[in-house]
Amino acid sequence: MRTDRDILLNLESSRRVVNTTTSRKTRAEIGQFITPAPIAFFMAALFERPCENARILDAGAGTGALFTALVSDLCSRSAPPRTIEVVAYENDKELLSHLEKALDMCRKMCAEAHINFEGIVHNKDFISATVEELDDGLFGHRGIRYTHAILNPPYKKINSGSLTRRILSAAGIETSNFYAAFVWLAVRLLEPGGEIVAITPRSFCNGPYFKRFRKLLLSRISLKHVHIFESRKEAFADDSVLQENVILYGVCGEASPDFLKISVSKGKDFSNLSIREISFKRVVLPGDNDIFIHLIGDDEGKQVMDRMSLFDTTLEELGLQVSTGRVVDFRASEYLRKDPEKGTVPLIYSCHFDNGFVRWPLSNGKKRNAIVISNQTRDLLLRQGCYVLTKRFSSKEERRRVVAAIYDPKRIETSRIGFENHLNYFHSNGKGLSVDIAKGLAVFLNSTLFDRYFRLFSGHTQVNASDLRKMRYPSRSHLIRLGRLIEDFMPDQEFIDTIIEKECL
Repeated sequence: MRTDRDILLNLESSRRVVNTTTSRKTRAEIGQFITPAPIAFFMAALFERPCENARILDAGAGTGALFTALVSDLCSRSAPPRTIEVVAYENDKELLSHLEKALDMCRKMCAEAHINFEGIVHNKDFISATVEELDDGLFGHRGIRYTHAILNPPYKKINSGSLTRRILSAAGIETSNFYAAFVWLAVRLLEPGGEIVAITPRSFCNGPYFKRFRKLLLSRISLKHVHIFESRKEAFADDSVLQENVILYGVCGEASPDFLKISVSKGKDFSNLSIREISFKRVVLPGDNDIFIHLIGDDEGKQVMDRMSLFDTTLEELGLQVSTGRVVDFRASEYLRKDPEKGTVPLIYSCHFDNGFVRWPLSNGKKRNAIVISNQTRDLLLRQGCYVLTKRFSSKEERRRVVAAIYDPKRIETSRIGFENHLNYFHSNGKGLSVDIAKGLAVFLNSTLFDRYFRLFSGHTQVNASDLRKMRYPSRSHLIRLGRLIEDFMPDQEFIDTIIEKECL
């Protein structure tokens, strides 16, 4: 009788073979990250419901770790299925021998458990093959319906002009990433009461790009369990994946639960696993049309959520807006200059951030410092004024996700200013802010509280203007009081957090 350890060793052997015979670059280019066996077994154990005739979908099956782990789990149950059918999709021909080996393991496990088994591998593109079988786009399906879907879909963007994007659009599916398309289609292929477990980047939890995906997901399945990896690196360490990954479990055709189970582990071996239940109203806030998903994995997250709920002022109520910097440097490269010269104005990058303020120009930096004023660039520039800037991207080495700095017009003499596209800028109808409001806003954005709250729903290093619009802020009077405590430099983190606590909470 094969044991889970035997299966795990076989699966890990296949994964190591693939990882040593292909380059990380090649795997990254096609979004292929083979599931480690411990993660596969954890995912398989999330399926809860008894099933007499199991029909398993594994799209983007890789070496077959996921469906093999699920078959092993089903075979070991006190009330196992009478039949198990596996349908796997994998378009990489190099992996077919590994998949046949995995199917053979499943066949032997089922024979030992006296379960009828059938398995097939489709060497096809899952999206094209599945959309062809859909009747009336979103609503019908002529083929098999599945009781179980277990997925580690490709982590890759879909080119806007690609055939894949056109195929999905024709079926009424609009998404910019393969993983969302795979999960979207898998949900459509489940029978009522069918279960899905998928490991995906956490990035779907927020932002405009995945709004339709979130809406579909939560309208079609009851999301019951989300697992969070505490470390960005651990889940796919061999592939140097720095995405924040989550594992989600849901049941098709049921209403949202009252509570969501959230588990957290430090690594792929699931050491120090902690589990808690959170009211679903705290996960998706009532009335949130953007359907952001907040994942509160520990007591600290709950405290952050509670404290941020004390702020109820929107940017609109403050008379403020936030936008993305207008200057895309590679598109405007002919108008950029290394150093300021006659006929140019300052161009600000994140490299100009210095202790909470903008320091310009930088004589020894790699970025250009100036942009030419011309008819072609005039619409890219803003009037001189006081603005608050945030980085749109943070590096993996940075401690903070949200990093803000004040553009103080007293420090830079100019009539116009350009903000590069990797920055967001807070403004008032396209003009600058009052100094006190700007300083108070920058202090709040640089607080530990704001940063930790942002991480509850944001699963990547990007800070979008749309995310910042969703946040709640201190009142105008609180921002002014905060701003008046700041002089010509941003205080240290301890002081910032102390004055937020004293003045606003």
